[in-house]
Amino acid sequence: MAEGERRSQPDSSEDIPPATQNFIIPKKEIHTVPDMGKWKRSQAYADYIGFILTLNEGVKGKKLSFEYRVSEEAENLVATVVPTHLAAAVPEVAVYLKESVGNSTRIDYGTGHEAAFAAFLCCLCKIGVLRVDDQIAIVFKVFNRYLEVMRKLQKTYRMEPAGSQGVWGLDDFQFLPFIWGSSQLIDHPCLEPRHFVDEKAVNESHKEYMFLECVLFITEMKTGPFAEHSNQLWNISAVPSWSKVNQGLIRMYKAECLEKFPVIQHFKFGSLLPIHPVTSC
Repeated sequence: MAEGERRSQPDSSEDIPPATQNFIIPKKEIHTVPDMGKWKRSQAYADYIGFILTLNEGVKGKKLSFEYRVSEEAENLVATVVPTHLAAAVPEVAVYLKESVGNSTRIDYGTGHEAAFAAFLCCLCKIGVLRVDDQIAIVFKVFNRYLEVMRKLQKTYRMEPAGSQGVWGLDDFQFLPFIWGSSQLIDHPCLEPRHFVDEKAVNESHKEYMFLECVLFITEMKTGPFAEHSNQLWNISAVPSWSKVNQGLIRMYKAECLEKFPVIQHFKFGSLLPIHPVTSC
């Protein structure tokens, strides 16, 4: 399944939508629980999970300080946000960015908002502003910076966790950095899953690994024994290898986030991430 999903991720200029494409403002399509079937069969689902897995593969075994190359298109993004010839895509792509920083009324934030930011990055790849060559920079530079901003907001405004499962959930706010962070640690010569509950190991290596940075943030935000306030993570520390942790977290992400109606009912669909069924090659 993973190989098929990864193939859905655009990897050449031939997959980039033409400037004449009819972009549309994304809207909600998942209104009832039975609608979840449309989501799981959709092109949007295939493209989104393919994007997540492509980045997961790209950061495997690499530190946050890894020297990555950034394509010319990514530099253009920093300088001009979106090139002029793709200006028509801006209203559609911007919807996902707006949805990614939490709800201003409820002052909450959760994995659905995180998914919106990942969808924003996926859309930038689909229109060619970011390229597959940028996959390491997408995670280490852009997404990691997004995490820093959201953690500051969580601390400053004490944002409520949206859809949190409490002690039975992986984390109150994030999921993707645990997936990509565990991929970073695959085949690490010293650090094993059992070490992330070791305060010394976390303090020494958190600046290089997203997973450990997530653990450090949890310990800063919560009090009491780790096994009590983060039981799911505590159980994961008993898994023998990071590759098994990574595979398990991908399955868990699909089941606990992408296949949960309370999360996906807020996801929006447009021309770049469409609700229509996935087209077979």
